[in-house]
Amino acid sequence: MSRLPANDRRSDPYDADRPLMLRCACGQDHAPGDHATAAASVEEASRDFVEASLVKALFPHEPLRRRFLQAVGASTARAAIASLLPVASLQAMAQEQRPPEKKDLKIGFIAITCATPLIMADPLGFYKKEGLNVQLNKTAGWALIRDKMLSREHDASHFLSPMPLAISMGLGSTQVPMKVATIQNTNGQAITLHVKHKDKRDPKQWKGMKFAVPFEYSMHNFLLRYYLAEHGVNPDTDVQIRVTPPPEMVANLRAGNIDGFLGPDPFNQRAVYDEVGFIHILSKEIWDGHPCCAFGVSEAFIQQNPATFAALYRAVINASFMASQPKDRELIAKVISPTQYLNQPETVIAQVLTGKFADGLGAVKNVPDRANFDPVPWQSMAVWMLTQMKRWGYVKGDIDYRQIAEKVFLLTDAKKQMAAAGWKAPEGAYPRFKVMGKEFDPARPEEYVKSFAIAKMA
Repeated sequence: MSRLPANDRRSDPYDADRPLMLRCACGQDHAPGDHATAAASVEEASRDFVEASLVKALFPHEPLRRRFLQAVGASTARAAIASLLPVASLQAMAQEQRPPEKKDLKIGFIAITCATPLIMADPLGFYKKEGLNVQLNKTAGWALIRDKMLSREHDASHFLSPMPLAISMGLGSTQVPMKVATIQNTNGQAITLHVKHKDKRDPKQWKGMKFAVPFEYSMHNFLLRYYLAEHGVNPDTDVQIRVTPPPEMVANLRAGNIDGFLGPDPFNQRAVYDEVGFIHILSKEIWDGHPCCAFGVSEAFIQQNPATFAALYRAVINASFMASQPKDRELIAKVISPTQYLNQPETVIAQVLTGKFADGLGAVKNVPDRANFDPVPWQSMAVWMLTQMKRWGYVKGDIDYRQIAEKVFLLTDAKKQMAAAGWKAPEGAYPRFKVMGKEFDPARPEEYVKSFAIAKMA
């Protein structure tokens, strides 16, 4: 992590042969008067100071630091400390008031209302305010979103919130450390059925039916499986669940290729608008306040562009704050509905964001929090996602739930940026919540996994 040449150990906290004194205000081990010639750059000095300060805090007694480094070696120590502490994120926070290292950015997104903050930040000027020139790249499906992040074609991305967990664990792809900076949206999904199934409102009647979800590592997949299993329907044997890109869901419903889907809006509402489907249940009725999509970046991007990451973070958090205000929802619907963004009728988007909508069964409902935009990446949410990955056989063996959750979900950073944007930053990291009336205790994930009658664990 240190950016100084190997032969320049003036601020290397992993050098067991030099005392870590931090005498200069920049953090490097030299006299203040020698700062101009000693520091490779202000940016390097700031980054190294953060890292050195962390090591100093962990090992306040110099002999202990030396013994530790001599025992395990600098490389092992560096890796161990990085796995426990958000070094890259803290370095980014230290750099946040500096000009972005990279102003021209490419951000991937899927054309769904879950990405509202990322999308609206473009036409409403949130990116430009932070000195960023962002190109939003509409992407066809989630596998392509993943691949473009792995190949670094995209600098940052709209993610399904379980995706950075899966990628960081090497599930379904090359293992690359990814970070969830914010949750893009909460609620905002639904189970939609074909109009021919209006007489099949009991899930027990769904055996033999075909359902679509947008991706395996998605809240849609996990919530649909949870909902079916709670009604005694085994999602692996009693129904078919197939991965279908969100923009193709309504067409597949119309063609009869699927009987229903648990998918993102606006496609639930679009199915009603096109009179081919009806909304069976909103996802908030399964788990009120559940996360869905996220804004994320790779760990490498944070390390290489800390000031850019901080600027991007501010833009997205400020857009999320505006999106969370009901008074602004109609304006937001207008600016995100055009072709280059969602490419949907404004009335469809407005029904989703305002919560005043036709359900396809002859009723007009008013559910103001049908879709919401609370950006907090609670680590208990990550633990829940990991329990469902294990429950359904996507990951086998022991899981260090807390370590993975805390490494991938950047909760501390989100709280800091929320406070700066005018939000009251929430407290804690592992709140409990209920899914279909059953409380989830994040302190007992294995007990939770084993509590289900229907599961697919190895």
